[in-house]
Amino acid sequence: MHTNPLAAVRNLGVLAHVDAGKTTVTERILYATGATHKRGEVHDGTTVTDFDPQERDRGITIFAAAVSCTWDGHRINLIDTPGHIDFADEVERSLRVLDGAVAVFDAVAGVEPQSESVWRQADRHGVPRIAFVNKMDRAGAELDTAVASIRERLHPVPLVVQLPIGAEDAFTGVVDLVRLRALTWTDDGAAAASDVQEGPVPDDLREETHRRRRLLEEAVAELHPGALEEFCATGSLGAGTLAAALRYLTHSGEGVVVLCGSAYRNRGVEPLLDAVIAYLPSPLDVPPVRGTHDGDGDGAGDGDEPQRAADPAAPLAALAFKVNATSTGRLTYLRLYSGTIEKGDTVWDATARRTERIGRILRVRADRHTPLDRAVAGDIVAVVGLKSARAGSTLCASFAPLVLEPPGVAEPVVSVALEALRGTDTGRLASALARLVEEDPSLVARTDRETGQTVLSGMGELHLEVAVEKIRLDRGLGVNVGRPKVSYRETVGRGVSGFVYRHVKQDGGAGQFAHVVLDVEPLDIPGSGSGSGSGSGSGSGFEFRSAVVGGRVPREYVRAVEAGCRDALVEGPSGGHPVTGLRVTLTDGTTHVKDSSDTAFRTAGRFGLRDALRACAMVVLEPVVEVTVTVPEDAVGGVLGDLAARRGRVTGSGTRTGGTAGTAAVTTTVTATVPLAELFGYATRLRSRTQGRGTFTTRPTGYAPAPAPVSESSPASASAR
Repeated sequence: MHTNPLAAVRNLGVLAHVDAGKTTVTERILYATGATHKRGEVHDGTTVTDFDPQERDRGITIFAAAVSCTWDGHRINLIDTPGHIDFADEVERSLRVLDGAVAVFDAVAGVEPQSESVWRQADRHGVPRIAFVNKMDRAGAELDTAVASIRERLHPVPLVVQLPIGAEDAFTGVVDLVRLRALTWTDDGAAAASDVQEGPVPDDLREETHRRRRLLEEAVAELHPGALEEFCATGSLGAGTLAAALRYLTHSGEGVVVLCGSAYRNRGVEPLLDAVIAYLPSPLDVPPVRGTHDGDGDGAGDGDEPQRAADPAAPLAALAFKVNATSTGRLTYLRLYSGTIEKGDTVWDATARRTERIGRILRVRADRHTPLDRAVAGDIVAVVGLKSARAGSTLCASFAPLVLEPPGVAEPVVSVALEALRGTDTGRLASALARLVEEDPSLVARTDRETGQTVLSGMGELHLEVAVEKIRLDRGLGVNVGRPKVSYRETVGRGVSGFVYRHVKQDGGAGQFAHVVLDVEPLDIPGSGSGSGSGSGSGSGFEFRSAVVGGRVPREYVRAVEAGCRDALVEGPSGGHPVTGLRVTLTDGTTHVKDSSDTAFRTAGRFGLRDALRACAMVVLEPVVEVTVTVPEDAVGGVLGDLAARRGRVTGSGTRTGGTAGTAAVTTTVTATVPLAELFGYATRLRSRTQGRGTFTTRPTGYAPAPAPVSESSPASASAR
């Protein structure tokens, strides 16, 4: 790969709601590029990227899988990401290292809840996207309706560059509005990539083609100054100008190119690959990556941030975004932003502050690997031999150190208690959990101090089910699993001012003295309107300020007080839940010439805030999710009643027509906000109420105050319904 210029590299991900056809799109890309010689099918369990036994059994993507292929002289490093909300952290880690993405939408459903979530994640990372409206062969498929939902729910400017030929099961191809040509495929959908037929625009579509081309030109001219100049001078845009403007607007995020097709029937994949090459950025097109000198944030905002451009000759800068234990060894997946690595090189792990040796370098294609002698800037590879690197670690040259911003990690919201079936396997279970948490940072394993139980926390029921099954399958361990319970939070409803705490300790040795005066007040309720990935630990939603004057508390002691306050956030006074959503101000204090120290003031901060919180009016918060339920019309009444019984609040509804080719059915989609604790066992209940025809998806929306009965019973586990 290192012989390819960086301009011929594309690092992209495939993003979508579950069941939008994302993995099928990936499989067809591999087939069209010649990376595979047989089309993998999700329903047959023969896909390349969904290679884990659980993925094939469940028919969904669980783990982000990297593959590489070539198209038109370009190297494409592609990551197939999960579509289920429980695995949003896999998407987050992938987006952190990607230069572009293909967002896949169902032509019938349009923008679905997880479509919106992954789109917002890509927005946060500034990842340019193109959209692919899939399943154009389904009954009820409508390109314009899907594009309208993209515009209304995601708010980009959609730039539709194709017109479908035929509708639903008669969908046979597309008209390329940029080059004004028709691309068609054979009826059975079994054609190879080379069998796509190019020809003139069909006569019955000429008028519609020219109308849509005009709309495309006008939309581009409104956004691109160069295109506007040509449009005003000539009244139209040439294909070259239009393509260049579309590339610019994609990179800037001002517009989103929209294509369509049916991946399952192998229609529209080749134009999608052409669009990836034409519009998505190469490593040379993205800004230099920025970091800090030592990871403490001191360099941020002072104009002294180290940065690395995509240059193989520059000092090494690489980010580890995934760790996986396989039969090959411990694989660490890297995105190289600058520099070059070779087998046997010694690199500096700036996060762990130690040297590491690169044993082997591998080109990855899901669970298969090809050895490489070296990798260069712009590459995504796996390496063997790193011992300390974790997801988020920075590898760099020792003579030019920097720390890159790691991917964000969401706070877990659901927990289960685990124990080994056999007492002799307790140590093996602890080892398995440590390995699991290393591979998936969104999982947290801890020992409950009150019960002594091992508790595993994650992003949802499915997330925990998959984790436990992985322990059983990979390690051959029998595990007992307790009922799930949600992770509550506590916040300040009404604060206190001028709370005084004195820490004095004299036990025969060196004394300890610290005197602090604290004000505690609430911030906005955390998580309201925020999606997954918004938290970053127990200190999320916490502000600390110092209003001390006259140096009554030295600066180093102020930092110690803040650290002590953060220690106190681990357990709140109402139920031992983590505390969030508060501001603490140190207003005064005194020191002792001999007995004051960092330790004394940290202790004062911890116990002072703990006692201050007991004097505050506290509020227990519970996680809340947006639920989208799709059911037949005749089952709506029962579903609404069930949601109301689960403390759900309906926020919207709508009807749509869809189904498989040749059939159609009217379904109703209900959107509601429901406490997460009320959704345990909901899948079984919904199937029972709808004779197996109902489906639902969830999206975290943050935390909300829990009603008094829930507050009083927490942290007892919610019963499954």
